[in-house]
Amino acid sequence: MATFLYKLGRISFRRRHFVALIWVALLTLAGVGAAGAPAAGNSSLSIPGTEAQKAFDLLEQRFPGTSADGATARVVFKAPSGEKMTDPGNKATVQETVKELADGSEVVRVTDPYQAKAVSKDGTIAYAQVSYKVSGMELEDSSRDALEDSAQDARKAGLTVEIGGDALQTVPHTGTTEIIGIAVAAVVLVITFGSLIAAGLPLLTALIGVGIGVSSITALASALDLGSTTSTLAMMIGLAVGIDYALFIVSRYRAELAEGRDREDAAGRAVGTAGSAVVFAGLTVVIALVGLSVVNIPMLTKMGVAAAGTVAIAVLIALTMIPALLGYAGRKVKPAGEKGKLLGRAKKQEEQNKPVKPNLGTRWASFVVRRPVAVLLLGVIGLGAAAVPAASLELGLPDDGSQPTSTTQRRAYDLLSEGFGPGFNGPLMVVVDAKDSDDPKAAFTAVGDEIKGLEDVVTVTPPAPNKTGDTATITVIPDSKPSSVATEDLVHSIRGKGAGIKAESDANVLVTGQTAMNIDVSEKLNDALIPYLVLVVGLAFLLLIVVFRSILVPLKAALGFLLSVTAALGAVVAVFQWGWLADLMGVEQTGPVMSMMPIFMVGVVFGLAMDYEVFLVTRMREAYVHGEKAGQAVVTGFRHGARVVTAAAVIMMAVFAGFIGSSESMVKMIGFGLAIAVFFDAFVVRMAIVPAVLALLGRKAWWLPKWLDRALPNVDVEGTGLRSASERGDQDKELVRA
Repeated sequence: MATFLYKLGRISFRRRHFVALIWVALLTLAGVGAAGAPAAGNSSLSIPGTEAQKAFDLLEQRFPGTSADGATARVVFKAPSGEKMTDPGNKATVQETVKELADGSEVVRVTDPYQAKAVSKDGTIAYAQVSYKVSGMELEDSSRDALEDSAQDARKAGLTVEIGGDALQTVPHTGTTEIIGIAVAAVVLVITFGSLIAAGLPLLTALIGVGIGVSSITALASALDLGSTTSTLAMMIGLAVGIDYALFIVSRYRAELAEGRDREDAAGRAVGTAGSAVVFAGLTVVIALVGLSVVNIPMLTKMGVAAAGTVAIAVLIALTMIPALLGYAGRKVKPAGEKGKLLGRAKKQEEQNKPVKPNLGTRWASFVVRRPVAVLLLGVIGLGAAAVPAASLELGLPDDGSQPTSTTQRRAYDLLSEGFGPGFNGPLMVVVDAKDSDDPKAAFTAVGDEIKGLEDVVTVTPPAPNKTGDTATITVIPDSKPSSVATEDLVHSIRGKGAGIKAESDANVLVTGQTAMNIDVSEKLNDALIPYLVLVVGLAFLLLIVVFRSILVPLKAALGFLLSVTAALGAVVAVFQWGWLADLMGVEQTGPVMSMMPIFMVGVVFGLAMDYEVFLVTRMREAYVHGEKAGQAVVTGFRHGARVVTAAAVIMMAVFAGFIGSSESMVKMIGFGLAIAVFFDAFVVRMAIVPAVLALLGRKAWWLPKWLDRALPNVDVEGTGLRSASERGDQDKELVRA
């Protein structure tokens, strides 16, 4: 591995024009494809195997043309103070609005509040429901404009009008904090390298990689049904790993220059050593992201695969374009220990005949090696305390109730709760399939009567059969809000009653609707968490055994990850569910944590955590293989890697934290969760717990059974084979010169 990458680095350095041309051509090609592609929509939330999805599919068959998965809008009207919605003037305004709404080309139907009895008991609030042929993200702008214009006309007549539902759903934006995150990354790189040129290389290559990845996703979005959040996730992870991977190779290149090697050989050795770590770190991230497919939720699978593709591009760019750009930079990239003009040109301490002062990483590692038990206990107790809120984790999917109070969707949600009760925002649709029943009408009536007798039920509408009379829908309004435990219990109760009805009348009872779909998604994600964890951690554990040629080091890496991800989930619960620091994070509405957050964090954080494990511990392994004692190898690894790992972690945190400014609650939560997880993992687990455990284990940390040692392939991450390769490269250069 190291020898192959060494040759790749030298070829990329020497053939820099060709390498740069290839990547620029790929970026251009992806950009052209993205520019001509249709806009990304929201990936259809299809959940194979769930009861809610089966009911949706049945509705498509038995109620053709109803567009069960089409967009909906609830236009909510509130009368001025002291007036009623039934007053002649207000009634005329609403009916005129309904007439305007029905004229839309994508509108299937509009309900009149007065005919549908959609007026509150006190007469102050009413609503009209608009159903569309297509989903919210597929609606034409003209349909949205017509919806908002109709509402505005009613407002001019004196009514309060708000619009709920998914018809106004738009592609989320991330805000200016994303740019701030990149700016922080740039500052950290300048401080780390002391040169604008050296600092600019990781940023440039990361932006090119993300540009290719996101443009490719945009170009394929319509054909592959990729959601709008897919490109956001790819950008988030691609930027973070792209900068980090390039940072490690540039840092190793400067270290090789400081040892007196010429620039081409230094580029080759940097790619051969740090590049090997990049390859395996990238593999762990790819495994974690692609492994999301085991959940069997198409939207999540597509997000994971798309992000994994962007990570793969980041790895390839780091291995090829970075050495090519180093060739262009020439002497402008200084050896380690020398500063550019930006921070002042400093001479090495050895040249000034002064004793070399140990850097901060060396001093910290030496302290940990002397006090491993204290550091280990402090780190574990600290992460344990941060993880305590995770015990109160409540899962759900966001609805209009989680929107900021400044949005019309949230105000419509609140008005409906005020006029009709909190459960009105999450109606349940019960589908009764009586095709095999001898008396379908009796079966429909029996289902309605059974549901009326359940707790937490406010309203049960009469059955609405299809044209053939073999299937009917019943709308159930709970007494509790959509994201509550009581509503979840009601869904299970209805399904429980369905088993008895099936035995008596051969009619199938299915519960669906957005609320039921959210409940099914949460349960499916919970059921998949343990199998996913076993698969991803197991595969990465095997990969790390090959990298480190050890049993205990990969085991320690996996256990450390579990600590950091649990602590990160605790922080997410504290902020987004309990409301701690909610104002600082821009969280206007607390509530259940997004259902996919735990499994998503497990996947992404595991991959990113292994980045730091590989980069830091491979340096220790390299020192141990070259003859240093176990304790000294820990110190050596920190002397060479701590500064760079710290910079990489700060950069990754800055990039992820930039997405906290997103208008989409899902993106905001993911950005915060990943940023805090990187902090816990990099600075507590990898910088404190890892060296403490390795110091306690000593030589046992690197133990591997002889039979397994013989069976494993030798990937040579430490670069022990590069000496001979380097010598051969020097001979080749001499022949070329001759």
